[in-house]
Amino acid sequence: MRIITLIIALLFLLPAGAQSKRKLMREIVAFHESENARFRDPATSPLKLDRIASFKALEVYPINLKYSVKAKLVRTPDEEPFLLRTNTERLAEYVKYGEAYFEIDGKELMLNLYRDPSGNESESNILFVPFTDLTSGDGSYGGGRYLEFKIPEKENFILDFNKAFNPYCVYSDRYSCPIPPRENDLFVRIEAGVKDYNKY
Repeated sequence: MRIITLIIALLFLLPAGAQSKRKLMREIVAFHESENARFRDPATSPLKLDRIASFKALEVYPINLKYSVKAKLVRTPDEEPFLLRTNTERLAEYVKYGEAYFEIDGKELMLNLYRDPSGNESESNILFVPFTDLTSGDGSYGGGRYLEFKIPEKENFILDFNKAFNPYCVYSDRYSCPIPPRENDLFVRIEAGVKDYNKY
């Protein structure tokens, strides 16, 4: 009995890292399923109506936890709102919330994190991260991709590129989408998240 108890205890304690990885995998799969459900629903889909019926699933890179990176949040208080260019004449207002520092393939990288100052209460704690990388135009959408997530509770957090998604203007010309600023160009290949839109 003592041996069985010990084995159960070891299995429970066995690698907390492995448990964390399983949790991350579940979260990523759930995110992709949620995105696919959104695209299938005429009430929420960015696709044109005549393309929804044939939609099956977004094409994504295989999940790779290499791109679920440990990042450090550095706040940049007292930032003034500024205007981001979009794919239309509209200018989108954002305010810089902070910077995320992380490493991929031995390269030290940084992304600016933005918040919509005009957002409602439910959106006020959401950070917006438009970015490009070396897959932009070579596997992923040439105009870059986005990340969105709740403001981290701690300075160290997981920045998960497996949840990268395309701007909605990729799927329909009725959308106006912010263009990633040069400061958010990443000179590495982020082979994670959604791929280029080329089949619907």
